[in-house]
Amino acid sequence: MMNDRGPCPPGKPGNRQAGGTPPCPADRESTRDRREQDRSRTQPVARSAMWKSALPRAKQVQLLLLDVDGVLTDGTIIYTHDGGESKGFNTKDGLGLRILQEAGVAVGLITARSSASVSRRAADLQLKYVFQGTNNKKQAYEEILRKSGLRPEQTAYMGDDWLDLPLLNLVGLAATPADGAAEVRSQVHFVTSRPGGHGAVREVCDLILEARGRLASMFAIYSR
Repeated sequence: MMNDRGPCPPGKPGNRQAGGTPPCPADRESTRDRREQDRSRTQPVARSAMWKSALPRAKQVQLLLLDVDGVLTDGTIIYTHDGGESKGFNTKDGLGLRILQEAGVAVGLITARSSASVSRRAADLQLKYVFQGTNNKKQAYEEILRKSGLRPEQTAYMGDDWLDLPLLNLVGLAATPADGAAEVRSQVHFVTSRPGGHGAVREVCDLILEARGRLASMFAIYSR
């Protein structure tokens, strides 16, 4: 490392060296970059009006329930040569669900289709409730309420199409991805900025964490 006087003497970056020699320009730039990064981490994230209006409902949520196709995935179904199905899942959604559970919010799935890939994903994420092949989502939801002892206002559901509306109309916080059906987007409390399978679930996780006052503390744990 060089300055205009030759090689920079050893010493702690950002401080004056022994004998009063000022720090190297590179040290000053490094210190400035670190300070700017620290400031950017502490600056509040801009939130939409819909996000802010959903916070009181999200604050009460102790259970997040999700549809799968079009929510945890982008809705694409690939049939394999052996007659099975293949689905793609988003890692940001997965981490968001892990963090949400660590913060004390349970997570479950209610989907009309059955798939081995969904079973594996649910097992990987250690989800508490998994209902597949469920034509009557309302009935599955009522069973979950009985088992959990939760009230409807303590639950959230994210769905993307008409079949989800009966359940979306029951929960305390109803959400849909940016590409959810227009009729669904017009009736829910929160519409994400991202489409299904591309981080939409992560937005809902962050919303609930922020409403419960846990977003900053969980970020601090993961960003050490």
